[in-house]
Amino acid sequence: MRRTGLLIAIVVTITAILGGLGVVGAPPAQAATLTQVSNFGSNPGALAMYAYRPAGATSGRPVVVALHGCTQNAAGYAAGSGWTELADRWGFTVVFPQQPTANNQTSCFNWFQAGDVTRGQGEAASIAAMVAYTRSTWGAGRAYVSGLSAGGAMSAAMLAAYPDVFTAGAIIAGIPVGCATDTVTAFSCMNTPPTRTPAQWASAVRAKAPSGTTDWPEVSIWHGDADFTVRPGNATGSRDQWTAVHGVAQTPTATSSLPGGTTRAVYASSDGVARVTTYTIAGMGHATPNDPGTGAQQCGQAGAYFADTLCSSWYDAVAWGLDGGSGGTPPTTTTPTTPPTSTPPTTGPSLGCWTASNYAHTQAGRATQSGGRAYAVGSGTDLGLWNTFVTTSLRETSAGYYTNVPAC
Repeated sequence: MRRTGLLIAIVVTITAILGGLGVVGAPPAQAATLTQVSNFGSNPGALAMYAYRPAGATSGRPVVVALHGCTQNAAGYAAGSGWTELADRWGFTVVFPQQPTANNQTSCFNWFQAGDVTRGQGEAASIAAMVAYTRSTWGAGRAYVSGLSAGGAMSAAMLAAYPDVFTAGAIIAGIPVGCATDTVTAFSCMNTPPTRTPAQWASAVRAKAPSGTTDWPEVSIWHGDADFTVRPGNATGSRDQWTAVHGVAQTPTATSSLPGGTTRAVYASSDGVARVTTYTIAGMGHATPNDPGTGAQQCGQAGAYFADTLCSSWYDAVAWGLDGGSGGTPPTTTTPTTPPTSTPPTTGPSLGCWTASNYAHTQAGRATQSGGRAYAVGSGTDLGLWNTFVTTSLRETSAGYYTNVPAC
């Protein structure tokens, strides 16, 4: 046992209130393919590693780390979150770290303990070792991290401590980095999120990262507006934190409506790349959004602390390019825009030039999408599949008129 009896007692009392996550029922047949990996490397946090690696997960394909919430386990989170379904579809590996009760009797990741969220220490080091194992053993490529509640707070901590390991991540009903340093402040953060400036929040991330870090992971933030376990103000703090880290404004560059009463807001940099994306789900409490079913955008299974609204894992997977450019397009409640047929003059002074993914171009208003393809605003040029995998260059030759160019 790594903790003192007194600390365990405190954590049990607090996390019973803080975590608020019920045990998920028996995993489906799919989850039975989860395999525990022993001796995956340095494990100072004494975590268990479970891996889901479908036959299609060839060398170079990504790995996603999915972190369960309090009282949950790897198999339950694999079933509810839908990550294994998407791994089967698109051929990537998923790692599900599991917190034993010897560390925390309610199975919460210890996101509020400095010794577990500092680079090279405790649970954070164990999770990083799992990623290193997938790369050295299976040739996994880019790494991503996502988690719910205590797992969401740990996901944020991993993005801060290991920005060189993770390309992007998702914070679901989580807490900003640096908000809490013990169980007492954890309780305060979850119930009464502190008011800090974006710069103050950002400094907490930079303090965790390697000195001189300039390349930061992209972040998605999911939160229900009826979450009374982790108050929605924490999502605002996370947004302020990561937009400030990326040097972008706290005002969205684009917003859209998604299924399940979800509002998506994108915070893009000047090159049109979505650096932070928030998803606010109307009426949803403390949960990971999923959408059980067999539809193209559906995933997950019913269970405690999984809300049947929309499949958050699917949206993150597509935004991160895990579909490999297969054309998976996030549905919205708006009618797709028909490509314009007019042909205004293409000559004129350049008002700017941007090289970005087709998805980023649409979020920045330089392109529209229809039928899973992107079209330049003004010229109507077909730019190819609408996703984060295809990159194009657009030059603005007159106000609101964009042409496709070989390079900027």
